[in-house]
Amino acid sequence: MRDKSAERENPDAAVAHRVRSHNDTVTLSPMDIVFIEDLRIDAVIGIYDWERRVRQTLSFDIEMAFDNTVPAATDDIGLTLNYKDVSKRLIDYVGTSSFGLVETLAERCAAIIREEFGVAWVRLKLSKPGAVRGAKAVGVRIERGVRPQ
Repeated sequence: MRDKSAERENPDAAVAHRVRSHNDTVTLSPMDIVFIEDLRIDAVIGIYDWERRVRQTLSFDIEMAFDNTVPAATDDIGLTLNYKDVSKRLIDYVGTSSFGLVETLAERCAAIIREEFGVAWVRLKLSKPGAVRGAKAVGVRIERGVRPQ
């Protein structure tokens, strides 16, 4: 049986859940989502000649797995997955890119998020608003990495 009195005295000490399995104690990290919704970036994207001559606005919806308990307990921005830094990095990258396929751009952006920001799991939706008559937007949604449980 778990000693809950220590957790009541110091709630920050109880940020991880403890599970007893036989004689072993396993600590499970919480799974939180840091998100960026409707990040709009102008880029050269597309396979048609006319698309190679213009910049089109792309929309990104991004979900990233991150354990927010430590930054929440300390109120320290330095310990967060800083969505402003992620956004700036993607704006710089996408704004100077020139891909034919949204699939390729989505893969590259997911790799940047995972590798440069240490994100174990990312879900990224990349939309091309107005690309198809009659549709609000078209695009791809990808998930990369292992989603923590």
